Amino acid sequence: METPPLNSLYQQLILEHYRNPRNRGELPDGTVEVHMRNPVCGDEIRLQLRLHDDHIAEARFVGHGCSISQASVSMMTTLLKGRSLDEAESLASRFTQMMHGDAEASRDPSMGDLRALAGVSKFPVRIKCALLGFDALQEALKRSAKGAEP
Repeated sequence: METPPLNSLYQQLILEHYRNPRNRGELPDGTVEVHMRNPVCGDEIRLQLRLHDDHIAEARFVGHGCSISQASVSMMTTLLKGRSLDEAESLASRFTQMMHGDAEASRDPSMGDLRALAGVSKFPVRIKCALLGFDALQEALKRSAKGAEP
């Protein structure tokens, strides 16, 4: 039996996160909430984080949009739980680098399932879709640093 190409496996992983998103739903005791929308395509994400001692205790989202935006935020939230705010910022930065074509970032094991989205960097109109959840994360981190409420 022939092994399927890596791109095919990545496409399957993206579709799996889209069809069965992780951490989708409300977070009633969240400490910071950010709503982001891509007006070009209509993708929307509302990211909710519960912070405790400069760490992300819980991350959830609600939203709708294309498979890329929804899979990306699903993958992102699975990696955020338990991370420090600095680690979350580093993850967002690294993912942004990958979306802008950084091949080293696409091989970084700390990116987990997010590496499946590396091919999106070849489609400029889809990069904003993949970055939507990370834009929300970066805004949430800014608000938490300022002590802003949801």
